[in-house]
Amino acid sequence: MASPRLETFCCPNRDLATELVLDFQPVLFSALCLGSAGLSLSLTLLQVLPKRSQGYRRLSQYPLQKPLASSSILLIISLCDILGCIGIITRSSVWLGFPDFAAKISIVNGTEVWPTAFCVASAMWIQLFYSATYWWLFCYAVDAYLVVKRSSGLSIIVLYHMLTWGLAILLCVEGIAMLYYPSISSCEKGLEHAVPHYITTYVPLLLVLVANPILFGKTVSAVASLLKGRQGIYTENERRLGTGIKLRFFKIMLVFIICWIPNIINESLLFYLELQPDMSQDLRKNVRNAALITWFIMGILNPMQGFLSTLAFYGWTGWDFDLRVQKHEIPWESPSTSTAMDRPYTNPVAASLNYHGLVSYQPSINRKTIREKFSTSTVIYHFS
Repeated sequence: MASPRLETFCCPNRDLATELVLDFQPVLFSALCLGSAGLSLSLTLLQVLPKRSQGYRRLSQYPLQKPLASSSILLIISLCDILGCIGIITRSSVWLGFPDFAAKISIVNGTEVWPTAFCVASAMWIQLFYSATYWWLFCYAVDAYLVVKRSSGLSIIVLYHMLTWGLAILLCVEGIAMLYYPSISSCEKGLEHAVPHYITTYVPLLLVLVANPILFGKTVSAVASLLKGRQGIYTENERRLGTGIKLRFFKIMLVFIICWIPNIINESLLFYLELQPDMSQDLRKNVRNAALITWFIMGILNPMQGFLSTLAFYGWTGWDFDLRVQKHEIPWESPSTSTAMDRPYTNPVAASLNYHGLVSYQPSINRKTIREKFSTSTVIYHFS
């Protein structure tokens, strides 16, 4: 799971709220995290591997076509989720295999170097890559809007890399530095040192929750206007295309909300308990129970973001793997035999948004197709 409490746990003088969740059934919690992360990692890899039966996983017959930024972003998000799951699996495996490892990070028992170093490194690894998924999801929403508005080019992916990795690393390092001041062996007590760390963790998450629905809504409206503007009418087939894109955006946000809202609820409950003079009173029993329940829910849902996101991006891609390396040949066409009518029509809306879905449409004059571009693939959607 990804929570700033993991970094707080590395402090030997951690607060009581952190002790509450981390000391409650630690073996069961680590086992749940390990199982969830392992399952998500396996299914995510299964989803992103190339398939024979899925057209969008086949190597393109148009090798000179370059990928759109949005197709690269979706793949990068999946890779960040995979790396985050690897961090969770490593951390949980060590906690399960060496139960006394965590006990060596304590004022009472004394703090050793290697357990503390592993605690900090694994927590930063997990936090960094999941924070990167937040920024990449935000960039995906921005890119979806820009490509519809004809303002985005292929080179903008470089800007997205600079933005996402720069901000993710900067905020992660800044939050860790504030948390472990003046040193990791004697973290400063009180909320003052922890609040900046929590802010740097949850600001990108809240940005996606607030900004992405707005950007997706503007994109859907722009798609409708663009489809109307091309022929002056808004046909049933174009309406179905717009509805499909809207549904895809909805699924992306639904997955994100399901996986990360428990973190916000849990942190709010723990923050409330930290502000109380005595959090062990019976009056706050329900709050403690709610915090523990959401803590375990986080351990299950956070790692599952990888697999659930691929379902929202691509749908279920199946089991028919195609790991063969294929060679491309540049197709040569004779000018006398190639006409404009032979060239398939590329719908700019579906292509730019990497829209998945089989919609049928066949105009009376000629047959149109929608081509969707991936980093190494092209899918054709026929309309009838």
